Amino acid sequence: MEQKKVIIMGAAGRDFHNFNVYFRDNELYRVVAFTAAQIPDIEGREYPAELAGKLYPQGIPIHAEEELVDLIRQHQVDQVIFAYSDVSYEHVMSNASKIMAAGADFRMMGLQNTLLESKKPVVSVTAARTGVGKSQTTRRVCDILRAKGKQVVVIRHPMPYGDLSQQICQRFATYEDLDLHRCTIEEREEYEPHLDRGVIVYAGVDYGKILAEAEKEADVILWDGGNNDMSFYRSDVYITLVDPHRPGHELKYHPGEANLRLADGIVINKVDTADYRGVEEVRQNILSINPHAMVVEAASPIFVEKGEMLRGKRVLVVEDGPTLTHGEMLYGAGVIAARKYGAAELVDPRPFAVDTINETYESYAHISTLLPAMGYGEKQMKDLEKTINNSDADLVVIATPIDLRRIVELNKPAVRVKYELQEIGEPTLDELLEKI
Repeated sequence: MEQKKVIIMGAAGRDFHNFNVYFRDNELYRVVAFTAAQIPDIEGREYPAELAGKLYPQGIPIHAEEELVDLIRQHQVDQVIFAYSDVSYEHVMSNASKIMAAGADFRMMGLQNTLLESKKPVVSVTAARTGVGKSQTTRRVCDILRAKGKQVVVIRHPMPYGDLSQQICQRFATYEDLDLHRCTIEEREEYEPHLDRGVIVYAGVDYGKILAEAEKEADVILWDGGNNDMSFYRSDVYITLVDPHRPGHELKYHPGEANLRLADGIVINKVDTADYRGVEEVRQNILSINPHAMVVEAASPIFVEKGEMLRGKRVLVVEDGPTLTHGEMLYGAGVIAARKYGAAELVDPRPFAVDTINETYESYAHISTLLPAMGYGEKQMKDLEKTINNSDADLVVIATPIDLRRIVELNKPAVRVKYELQEIGEPTLDELLEKI
């Protein structure tokens, strides 16, 4: 049988996973390229031979998604696999139309061909959109399980934006490990809060190898999802978060609706700050497609160190990057903190933005008087530092999951905003996790 020629569309996450578990040693297919989107500067690399397997001794090229149609025609591609997350249905089908018009089949892969099985119990935390509160929910789940005597190891959704051959299977137990692996801001934001609790984190590219290593030291595997991607592992408890600040998105974004349908438990987060109508709309949408799921209501209250410093000040708010960019949120915890503690003004960072940070504003025009904590490489981290220091703000409000002052040098005072998940009423996550 003639091999089918394939391109995999991705963002350095689900795309690599689908290749590893389905295409890597599959002689029925020839993967001619990956394309890359969403994350800056991840194209122009090779998926290395160490990961690509015996069928690809030269590795596989990674191109910018803008080259997709030309690549389909150049290689006479039979199938294009769509494999990235947190995108609208309109975005998905627009790409499908483009691909079909270029002559290839459009394909999306389900769980049967992509899930890995663990020898240990698995709890997965996923979401309908990015920026809804997965990280604090994962921490809350971790605390509950550890309080019951379980050794929990977190496996984080991939963020391999550097040398892929050096990121096949990464283990993080200390801050020194973060430095050793030259972690980006986004990686540090997800790993550091677990390390602060003494919890080991695994991540990387090959999630079969990662699972095998994590199982050696875990009673329970905790999948810490990224964007609104589905879990890579068959789960004993599947948790999905929804956001009443964006009601209706749980039925309009890929693969958020799939996560909603898969969920054993659904957390409606931010009920303390959302409009009542938004909470009700989300609740009705849950009932319409997954009426048997346990629904937990929760809040993510903020805690500000030295909050009194904000009063009357002109502040520059730095928020979590992906939440503002492809998460499309207009504000986050930093803005809430600034309002709560009486800041006089939010300083617009756009006039002070340099290079890659300015490019971020051009790509995501909905972002206004907020600074997304972009830091996918050393250059971008330096640009973030320059943008903050160029500003004429009195004070910086750091509303990212990590303290930016550890990795960038600020020339002005700063306060940090933290947030943790708190269930409201019953049922609770404890009840959802009983069988684990």
